[in-house]
Amino acid sequence: MNKLIFIVIALFFSCAGTSQKKGVSVKEKYSQQMVETRAMKTFVTNRKEQQLATAHWDYVPGLVAFSVLKAWEQYPEKTAYYDIVKAYADHCLRGGDTVTVGESNIDDLAAGKIFFTLYKTETAKGNQADAARYKHCADFLRNKLKYKHKRIGGTLPGAGGFYHKAQYPNQMWLDGLYMGPALYAAWENSFGKPGSAETNASWTDIALQFKTINHFTYDSSKQLNYHGWAADPTDANAFWSKKTAPFKGCSPEFWGRGMGWFFAALADVLEIMPANHPDQPALKQIIQQVAAGLARHQDKASGCWYQLLQYNDQTKGQSCQQSNYLESSASSMFTYAFFKSIRLGLIDKKTYLPVAEKAYAGLLKQFIRKAPDGTVSILQSCASAGLGPARDPARTGTIDYYLCGPDVMVTQNEGKAVGPFIMASLEYERR
Repeated sequence: MNKLIFIVIALFFSCAGTSQKKGVSVKEKYSQQMVETRAMKTFVTNRKEQQLATAHWDYVPGLVAFSVLKAWEQYPEKTAYYDIVKAYADHCLRGGDTVTVGESNIDDLAAGKIFFTLYKTETAKGNQADAARYKHCADFLRNKLKYKHKRIGGTLPGAGGFYHKAQYPNQMWLDGLYMGPALYAAWENSFGKPGSAETNASWTDIALQFKTINHFTYDSSKQLNYHGWAADPTDANAFWSKKTAPFKGCSPEFWGRGMGWFFAALADVLEIMPANHPDQPALKQIIQQVAAGLARHQDKASGCWYQLLQYNDQTKGQSCQQSNYLESSASSMFTYAFFKSIRLGLIDKKTYLPVAEKAYAGLLKQFIRKAPDGTVSILQSCASAGLGPARDPARTGTIDYYLCGPDVMVTQNEGKAVGPFIMASLEYERR
């Protein structure tokens, strides 16, 4: 009997040791630590400090709020998570039922993703007044995109694609797929009429956005997508674009966070897109393509990814001598999308689970720091990056710009890293 007990104990510790070696312990829930010590308190939006309950309407606070809401859905006992997101929504609505958004500004739509869960939850509580306000704003944002947002004209390649912003005519950026079409998809999933001609047409429109930008920006030799693309490269606002084939209209480089927005948007849309829609296989093929390219360019030592994906730290900017660096927001977005895509069966688990697990361990080692008081910080994020317009000639999309540009600095506790890290942690923990 004693011998049997000894064998059982030995097997227990052997298995426990093996589990420990395979990944980060799930007992330490980094999602909750980041929510409670950072997201619910102070984070940064393009170098400006924000407090979530009183933050302005913008895609960065919206991303943080969305991640906190996802944490509440996974850990519903954490009611303070829901309450602060509702407070943020009510602060932005200011007693009304719409928010102010710029003309054909796709970035201004993304924060609206919080309204679907808020609507559902307040409806279940019997709070019809707030539920109605949340639905009205969700309707307003979706309809503004679907019916009023500027699109690439019929005489140009990529006809029907949404402008990134009105000040970037006939341009699509990878970022925009997370901001607009992913919101559009969430609305159709919540309020569309499955199987109806109108809803099917909407899903076709959503898929068009992904298919279009992938068609024009994907470089098969690098297995990556260029950050932006201009259907009219002769326009002054597209001064950064390539003027000749191949990749006419594309920006010069592969930017980490741009690919992060794209990968995350694909995972989020495919989660809710009807499996029988004729465009679903095309989007599934694109996400498998993205996963393969990012696995190829993952830094083998750290498990993370660089600001400029095709280079290592031997590449430097010319005007500042800043080396290319491992970047936390892109690395967090990739980790989130890898884990989620594996969970949904969109990409091969055997191939990509080691990539995702190495990435998550890399996030913790490379970027996460905990202060003596328990506050968690995330380091080494790109503050901001873009392409043009004509009045901003510094934003060239070159190596030098992404490493030395006046708006491209390395920062910490940036909301664009805080939110994706929470979502990556949630995906890791739910396994």
